[in-house]
Amino acid sequence: MFSNYLIGLREGLEASLVVCILIAYLVKTGRKDALKPIWAGIGVAVAIAMGFGCALEFGSQELTFEAQEALGGSLSIVAVGLVTWMVFWMRRTARHLKSELHGKLDAALAMGTGALVATAFLAVGREGLETALFVWASVHAASDGTPRPLIGVALGLATAVFLGWLFYRGALRINLAKFFTWTGGMLVVVAAGVLAYGVHDLQEADWIPGLRDLAFDISDTIPPDSWYGTLLKGVFNFQPDPTVLQITVWLLYLIPTLALFLAPVGFPSGKGKVKARDDQGSQPSKASQA
Repeated sequence: MFSNYLIGLREGLEASLVVCILIAYLVKTGRKDALKPIWAGIGVAVAIAMGFGCALEFGSQELTFEAQEALGGSLSIVAVGLVTWMVFWMRRTARHLKSELHGKLDAALAMGTGALVATAFLAVGREGLETALFVWASVHAASDGTPRPLIGVALGLATAVFLGWLFYRGALRINLAKFFTWTGGMLVVVAAGVLAYGVHDLQEADWIPGLRDLAFDISDTIPPDSWYGTLLKGVFNFQPDPTVLQITVWLLYLIPTLALFLAPVGFPSGKGKVKARDDQGSQPSKASQA
């Protein structure tokens, strides 16, 4: 449940900050007449993201077991790729996000209502689709037959919306550079578990061999239905009887990705070191003063 809460919080907060920056800029510049198109674009983005999530969930139920496992495994791998790109992208560009959105918004204001709707839709829609896909993959991986994974996601999103509102009102200030670094690192750990589970799905679908080659089996020590087994699965997508390939993929993804993410420099093409504190990115509550 915690891992799903973290996903909802991290992804939802990014979208909330985008909305906060867009709305605050329009209010500050006296363009309240442009708020309706912005909210329309945000609403369309949220609706499409929710529809995409529902299509994944209910559409997959009509498939055979092998097809469900193949779909789940494939989308889990895609989701891990997207979320990995997202955490690195946010690490590199969070400090420039405000000015980038302001520039796009100025251009949209000059072009008219349709451009405003499109700007808001594109700004929020990408986050929404990524969130829907990764949430579906994570819930699918951590599912224990209870609604707890979905409750965790819902609580995370609700917390993100509340924090976004506090940022906008100027009632809350946190160091977003550190926040996104810590949550990004934890999200990489969650993604490693989702990736390993996706590989297991593909093995069950007979797309990848090695389903019977177990790395270890400690089911007697940590029963999957025990409270601590459920806790480990909910937080780390832990499996007491992983295959050799699952463990190999988990290690090959987690160690280099986490090392690169926590390094002082992002991707090799990045513009220098990422500072521990970013004055502009760490105080989104002052967006309305831009």
